[in-house]
Amino acid sequence: MLRHLLKSTLAKNAGWMLVGQLSTYGLKVLYFIVIARLLGVVDYGIVVGAFALVMLVAQYSRLGMGTVLMRYVSGSHSRFATYWGNILMVTIVASGILILLLRLAAYHILDPASAGIVLATAVGSVLCEQLTTSATQAFQAHQSMRMASTLGQLIPMFRTFTAIGMLLVLHHTTAKVWTVASMIASLGAAVVALIAVTVKLGWPRFSPHLVLKHVGEGVEYSFAASTVNAYNDLDKTMLSHYGMSAANGIYGLAYRIVDVGSVPLAAIQLAAEPRLFQLAESGSDATIRLGRRLLRHGVLVSAAAALGMFIIAPLIPLLTGKGYGDAISALRWLCIIPIFRSVHQITGTVLTSLGLQRYRTVTQVAAVVLNFGLNVWLIPEFGWHGAAWSSLATDGALGIMNWCVLERHTKLHTMKMAESVV
Repeated sequence: MLRHLLKSTLAKNAGWMLVGQLSTYGLKVLYFIVIARLLGVVDYGIVVGAFALVMLVAQYSRLGMGTVLMRYVSGSHSRFATYWGNILMVTIVASGILILLLRLAAYHILDPASAGIVLATAVGSVLCEQLTTSATQAFQAHQSMRMASTLGQLIPMFRTFTAIGMLLVLHHTTAKVWTVASMIASLGAAVVALIAVTVKLGWPRFSPHLVLKHVGEGVEYSFAASTVNAYNDLDKTMLSHYGMSAANGIYGLAYRIVDVGSVPLAAIQLAAEPRLFQLAESGSDATIRLGRRLLRHGVLVSAAAALGMFIIAPLIPLLTGKGYGDAISALRWLCIIPIFRSVHQITGTVLTSLGLQRYRTVTQVAAVVLNFGLNVWLIPEFGWHGAAWSSLATDGALGIMNWCVLERHTKLHTMKMAESVV
């Protein structure tokens, strides 16, 4: 009976997260189409370059406190106020520091056009977007997936409506004007999310000593999240560094469509995280069994998404304009990435829930090093084709590494249990 209840609750939560993720990425698809037309391929590439640099470090604005909240509040909701207060305190302070550092470093890393819009991009993504993401995690920890999925749509919804309004009124604008408008939209979404948490879950309490207690663990989570952004966004940052704004626009658009293709996988993962943390408190066996079931479903869903993206690729220039014709080839190169993600994200989430985050971090660092080396070698000579080949190799290698680590842990755990019985 309990097993049936757990499965039905997980399915319900996954359903809500899938609805939220589909709505969110549906908005993002519309958003990408609109700003592609609003900006044109070169200005869109400028925006992609700035955004990629910002996202390399955006996760550090929370120092992993969102995942810390998930781990310690999922099983005891009475702890929420203190952990939520710590997220707000850390994010406000750390984001201010990061925004300043990004502003100073941008002109040494990116081409001048992308560097010029980093400040507004950073305020929108390092501060506002991270606060909104933390609000969704607050509701996830309470297994209130309906609210979590709703809040997850705020940033793309506000940005999409802003882009549509600008397209209807201005027809065309520059990267600089768009990033300022996007920043204002993100700020509005963050305010709405914080009000929702306060009304539904309560006021925050602040406990600096608790931050110090969990800062090491939080930094591990934050570092792991930043490595994901690193191997996802290093290529776009480097395309900008080499002044390939048009290529960045083509590649960036195709990559965002791949993100949309990963929506069902993300829904499964997000819905399962609280349950995996709960099961891990009573041992590894149930967590690993659930992880394997999730992996089977994730691979099948991701394979279907890959096939769908390969088929619909020719629609891209019809929707965004003739300047994006090469995005057809880019998407067909990248469309199998969701399959690789289904392996490394689900196995990685299981490792995190089992307290094996350090092993996951090692594999992710290895993936970043591989991605950087391949990008340095391939991008200058092959442009976005080189970036695509590097992404495929990186996601594939990370899937293999996480799988091997989890299988080794499972084998050692089984041997230990057998010895204890004897």
